Amino acid sequence: MTQHDSDLISMPVKPGWQDIRDAVARLCEDFPNAYWLKLDKEDAYPHDFVDALTESGFLGALIPEEYGGSGLPLSAAGAVLETIHAKGCNAAACHAQMYTMGTVLKHGSEEQKKKYLPKIASGALRLQAFGVTEPTTGSDTTQLKTKAEKTASGSYVVNGQKVWTSRAFESDLMLLLARTTPVAECKKRSDGISVFLIDMNEARKGGMSLSKIDAMINHNTCEVFFDNVEIPADTLVGEEGQGFRYIVDSMNAERILIAYECIGDAKFFIEKACEYANDRTVFGRPIGANQGIQFPIADAYAKAQAAELMVTKAAAMFDAGEKAGPEANMAKLLAADASWACAEVCMQTYGGFAFAREYGIERKWREARLYQTAPISKNMIYGFLGQHVLGLPRSY
Repeated sequence: MTQHDSDLISMPVKPGWQDIRDAVARLCEDFPNAYWLKLDKEDAYPHDFVDALTESGFLGALIPEEYGGSGLPLSAAGAVLETIHAKGCNAAACHAQMYTMGTVLKHGSEEQKKKYLPKIASGALRLQAFGVTEPTTGSDTTQLKTKAEKTASGSYVVNGQKVWTSRAFESDLMLLLARTTPVAECKKRSDGISVFLIDMNEARKGGMSLSKIDAMINHNTCEVFFDNVEIPADTLVGEEGQGFRYIVDSMNAERILIAYECIGDAKFFIEKACEYANDRTVFGRPIGANQGIQFPIADAYAKAQAAELMVTKAAAMFDAGEKAGPEANMAKLLAADASWACAEVCMQTYGGFAFAREYGIERKWREARLYQTAPISKNMIYGFLGQHVLGLPRSY
């Protein structure tokens, strides 16, 4: 990357953050399908790719300039992630660095911001691990069992287990959600939960252990075990007991950024499907001339275009400081469905060749399937919209 590529602030602004998209596209040229295939086979973390993104300044896009970042809006960060996916790469190894820090930025003390944000922006510290999901509670975060009990000295002792914690082995810091007040003593189930920003290197010395999960997708996902892990008082972010609200607030950014990635995947699949449909000749003509090939591609393309409008709307509302919960969730829902539709049509267009790893289709197809389930399932979004937007009774 050249110096002007790495300096996001100096870039002239074109509609849709085109300058940023162009710079990211150039970066991605150094990481072709062969690079990702090798990582897949070795189940390895993309260190070179993450280092390149860090050095370019893209991972610090949302961190304010006063803390060493670029101070750009969510739509700019979305342009980064969308382009990464549209060019056949994958940002899941590092996208948490963009949105997880939002909890510290919005709710952390000034001391915490000055201590951590500049190092996160520069890449000296990686904040990739998000300790929320647990084996026995799943998506019902209010019922989490991990506890952080306050000691006489003011520190906390953590006990419990987290699961599906991606990138834990590659992260210096973890944003941890733990119960600090028993649920029986709370007025609401969402009360009494706190957020901590913990030093994972120190925690591993004091009783935290990691176990990698062998999964379909190479996201370096782990189980995390806490056995009487003592963490300092200054790891608490914001007020004790308000952590659930903090996390929900930051999840809107996560939903929107994941939706941008889905749109990028959709564009990748449509481009590949059209290229192959034009180039592949059977019975003396391109297979794209057949309605059975052409129409499904056009249908998937239309779905992706419609989903992109919702993603753009959600990002605009978020950047304007408006409450964007419904729009963020709908953006993720529609973009995930659109990317999956495009993935399926691309697989069908390639036929048997789609299963050959050299084309990169099956890898991206596996990656696109994830967002039907994570970071929030479709049914949970339906329930949220039904109850909190449409006024329908709580579903069971």
